[in-house]
Amino acid sequence: MNRTTVAERIEIEVRPPENLTEAMARDVRLGLSMDRKELAPKYFYDERGSRLFERITELEEYYPTRLERQILAEESPAMIAAAGEPCTLVELGSGAAAKTGHLLDAMRDAGCMRTYVPVDISEEITRETAERLCREYPALEVRGLVCDFERDLELIASAPGPRAVAFLGGTIGNFYPDARREFLSRIASVLEPGDRLLLGTDLVKERRRLEAAYDDSLGVTAEFNKNVLAVLNRELGADFDPVRFEHVARYDDRKAWMEIGLRSIGDQWVRLERLDLEVPFADGEVMRTEISAKFTRHRLEQVYASAGLRMTDWFTDPGHDYALSLARPV
Repeated sequence: MNRTTVAERIEIEVRPPENLTEAMARDVRLGLSMDRKELAPKYFYDERGSRLFERITELEEYYPTRLERQILAEESPAMIAAAGEPCTLVELGSGAAAKTGHLLDAMRDAGCMRTYVPVDISEEITRETAERLCREYPALEVRGLVCDFERDLELIASAPGPRAVAFLGGTIGNFYPDARREFLSRIASVLEPGDRLLLGTDLVKERRRLEAAYDDSLGVTAEFNKNVLAVLNRELGADFDPVRFEHVARYDDRKAWMEIGLRSIGDQWVRLERLDLEVPFADGEVMRTEISAKFTRHRLEQVYASAGLRMTDWFTDPGHDYALSLARPV
């Protein structure tokens, strides 16, 4: 198929982005001013951070990506059937759409595939992905949205239905409970009765496996975690010394989430020049950089219910370590 024909099947809407440096400055100032200091995990992902995360997904200890891909490979036809054979697949945080082919294959084989709507912050990756998928699927139209899907979520309401809205990777676990409920409520508000949400979630399991997944023996996760300090040094004129912080990853049984942070080695002060801010760190103080909530089926059903959704289908691996579920608006 020639490039002109491919181009005719691609439409990309680009929303004016928020000034990223200003947003980072606001978020970092707020996070470092809290009694329990924290940084937003989205600032891990500069070019180096993205490469490091790709390495993490290939580690033996880090099972979520591998298991989600396995479930999609085996269960996508059943998922598409259970979702009512949607004609449109919307993917939040689509990136390079590495796992999306399983769902598109199932839609094509069911004869319902019409439109793919990748929603991502990167215009370059969205365009590359759109062209690749249109070459692979001659009947597919791509209507990409380049935006911050947390800020601009309601834009997906314009996609033709019936729709399946996929939020993969277990990313929902990075939301605190109130933010999670609000985000899922917003998704529920744009779903029509025939639409479905397809959500990837990591499941509760023994502490040893969870902590190993976020503190691997090769130290890749530690390097990824510390990369956020390099981002702040570069973007905000900070003087974090990565050598004076150590990676920590602990499972909180009570909250059912992994808590990842950076522990200060010794008392120290850090200056962020562009914020005109100096921040003290006590010896042993941990600055939280991420949470990753883990779920049981019952707990996820409660989460859905609190957001105006009802679980309709549940797909998991043989070891019940990871799950994909379908939900519909109540």
